[in-house]
Amino acid sequence: MQILLRLAALLSLAAAASAAEPIKIGQYGAFTGKDADFGLAARKGVLLAFEEANAAGGVLGRPVELIVEDNQSKQGESATIAKKFVSRDKVVAVLGANMSNHSLEAAPVFQNAKVPMIAITSTAPRVTEIGDYIFRVCFIDPFQGTALAKFASDTLKLKRVALLTSVNNAYSVGLSKNFREQIAKLGGTVVAEQRHNEGDKDFRAQLTAIKAAGAEGILHSGNYTEGALICKQARALGFTGPIFGGDAWEGPEFVAIGGAAVEGTYYSTHASNESAAPAMRAFVARYQKRWGELPNATTTLGYEAAILLFDALKRAGTTDSKPLRDALAATKDFPGVTGAITIDEKRNASKPATIVVIKDGKAKFLESVQP
Repeated sequence: MQILLRLAALLSLAAAASAAEPIKIGQYGAFTGKDADFGLAARKGVLLAFEEANAAGGVLGRPVELIVEDNQSKQGESATIAKKFVSRDKVVAVLGANMSNHSLEAAPVFQNAKVPMIAITSTAPRVTEIGDYIFRVCFIDPFQGTALAKFASDTLKLKRVALLTSVNNAYSVGLSKNFREQIAKLGGTVVAEQRHNEGDKDFRAQLTAIKAAGAEGILHSGNYTEGALICKQARALGFTGPIFGGDAWEGPEFVAIGGAAVEGTYYSTHASNESAAPAMRAFVARYQKRWGELPNATTTLGYEAAILLFDALKRAGTTDSKPLRDALAATKDFPGVTGAITIDEKRNASKPATIVVIKDGKAKFLESVQP
């Protein structure tokens, strides 16, 4: 009889939890358009985290509901989505975006509404400078610029480097600036600086100037679509030196577009699915079972952003915005997939950078650079 009573009580609690009002959380990003690789990868990580949380009984005794909106890789759409999340959907928190430009559009809306936002792979410093309700789970460009400069100097042994920057991309402009400052401190010289716009497809004029300047290597600080074309055109023009980029090169389309031309190129990123860390090995196994593929760094950070938010909700004990914001800000040594995550006083995540090399059409772990 006691066993039956206990079973009935458990069933009653489960029914109550399932009937509880869901905790609404938004995710926005580029799920179509030229930047879709980032958004779709992050979304898979976020979805896995939500599925696991609900399978374990939800958060605060309530199911978590993910409301997803696509900005179509278009400028201006993220702010419109942010207003919808706040006024119509009444979300308690938001995950996204991936691109720094998109986060910079939406973050002021969430800051004004006091809705916590966790950027997934937006590395531009200005993102969290918008206000105290804006957080991120990735490293920031000053550290990434330092890591790439150290890699260029110590590993690639480059002394004469060229920069190719996307001038209407805040991420690209910031990364180039930080790299330029750090490579100079390490004894290197930027011998050529060339620029392009988002969506450009012909870079031969810039690459011809770079080659004429005697550059030994090229840093392209923009996104993977332009990066892959730059690699193809640089090799076609006879440039044989190292070509490398930042985490915006992450994504299968980089290799799909660039083909053999991106073989042997490098980029900095946030994680490697080749890591031997137990947390990463366990995550890779769960992700492969769910999606039938290996996770990339963007996917991993999407998952981490979600589980960090769930943990903060539990620590806050409520969905109210101020206690939730305070719990996020107090995060210290949270056991994420990429290692312990601590949110610093500027609401940025302190964590190492990973350098990968494209080998046999796949991103292979090369080295790790500590903050």
